[in-house]
Amino acid sequence: MSSRSYLKEIDNRINYSDPGAFGQAVFVLHDQLNMSVWPDWVRREKPLLIFVEAKAKGESLPYHKKKLAYVLSSMRHFAVECFENGYPVYYHATDQHFGEGASEILEDYEDLSLTYMTPSEWDSRKRLREVKNKFENRVMETHNTFFFADADQWKENIAPGYRMEYFYRDMRKKTGYLMNGDEPEGGEWNYDEDNRESLPKEYSVPEVTSFEPDEITQEVINLVEDRHPHHFGKIDDFRFAVNRKQALQLLDEFIEERLADFGPYEDAMATDEPTLLHSILSLYLNNGLLLPWEICAQAIKAHEKGKAPINSVEGLVRQILGWREFVRIYYEAMMPEVRDTNFMDFEKSLPELFWTGDTNMHCMQQSLKPVIEQGYSHHIQRLMVLSNFSNLTKTDPRELNKWFWFAYVDAYEWVVLPNVLGMSTFADGGILASKPYVSSGNYINKMSNYCTSCEYSVTKKTGEEACPFNYLYWNFVDEQREAFEVSGRNSFMVNMFDKKSDEDKKAIKESTNQFLNQLERYSD
Repeated sequence: MSSRSYLKEIDNRINYSDPGAFGQAVFVLHDQLNMSVWPDWVRREKPLLIFVEAKAKGESLPYHKKKLAYVLSSMRHFAVECFENGYPVYYHATDQHFGEGASEILEDYEDLSLTYMTPSEWDSRKRLREVKNKFENRVMETHNTFFFADADQWKENIAPGYRMEYFYRDMRKKTGYLMNGDEPEGGEWNYDEDNRESLPKEYSVPEVTSFEPDEITQEVINLVEDRHPHHFGKIDDFRFAVNRKQALQLLDEFIEERLADFGPYEDAMATDEPTLLHSILSLYLNNGLLLPWEICAQAIKAHEKGKAPINSVEGLVRQILGWREFVRIYYEAMMPEVRDTNFMDFEKSLPELFWTGDTNMHCMQQSLKPVIEQGYSHHIQRLMVLSNFSNLTKTDPRELNKWFWFAYVDAYEWVVLPNVLGMSTFADGGILASKPYVSSGNYINKMSNYCTSCEYSVTKKTGEEACPFNYLYWNFVDEQREAFEVSGRNSFMVNMFDKKSDEDKKAIKESTNQFLNQLERYSD
């Protein structure tokens, strides 16, 4: 099937410019969809913009069908928007990767020079630099300016003991966000203690606006259905914003309707409420439709107007200015060797239920269902349910990392890898995080209402009726003592296990072995 078979809508909306008529062009990747952060000369001179749809990229992992649809639709909408704003546009489709697509154009138009912005992901960067080396003086690379921090200025700090909190405080001072001179507004640098409430029973969660697919999006959905029928997830009920105007509408909606209560309930979980008070703006932030400073600025303005308390606004700013920037610096410092890190030497394949959602564990059902259906779940479901379960079942963290990368619409390697291999699975041995993020069913019960609807009992510690998280957790504590010793702060959990009776220890081991032996694993 021709690479242009599903490009009729965009072909009808753009009068493509002939690259041969230009001496200079700018290559725009699918996660760089905002011209306001490109160099001034680009906005001033409006050179030819080149977009490339790379079929091989979409096939490199079994990406969620909605993720593929979102990436392609948002890039197509952005290309149309640029054309309507006076940029000449050339939209290219290739069966190969981005690098081969760029090479095809440069080979066809020998007088054309190409500028690209440093890609955020390692593989795309490597491919475009190979193009740069191949065509020597005709290809130029410009610095990536979609982030607050210049990673090159910070990445040497990445080492055991250098935590996000140090970086975050420096960034607060640098930007002036929520600062009174040299002191944090409100007297505290973070308000974590105020942000750990479970959702009240009768709380009414505001609905998030969804958008009906237009002709461009529907054409992309048809492409994904035909080209990638066996990829992860479901394609029906596509509801995402696909252009900046829609993304800005969602930002305004979050600020007005959910920000005020975001802080207290940011760690909460609730049955059939996969988004709760979260912004759900990460997918727009991670491809440029929204920019990190404009989200922070709007949140701070809401606080200044008395519409949102300090704990909610600081919690959001910390996620964006602190954690998001910090994990990118970690990625730059640790790649590519970190891809193979596996501190606890887990080698089991990913449990089958990560693909199907088929399990009697209610918390796992609730955390996997929104991923399969919409390519999204919020950060506590990702960290304290899905990653927790992966750790406790001795699953290879590199397989979990790959799953998060293709299963989530907002996922790019630079943000997924640090969160999975560095934080949630402790696979790097304590460089990014200070402890393994594992827990028994007690934490899930405290922060959610999941356990009241589960076939397993969170109050039972061992046996067939017990919550698997309970015995799996204590088995992990026993078997992964080195991980707790690295962190030091959690060694008391090892001491607690050692104080258990021989009978309890035996029951924990038997329940664990029985569960793991029955757990079906995914195979390609």
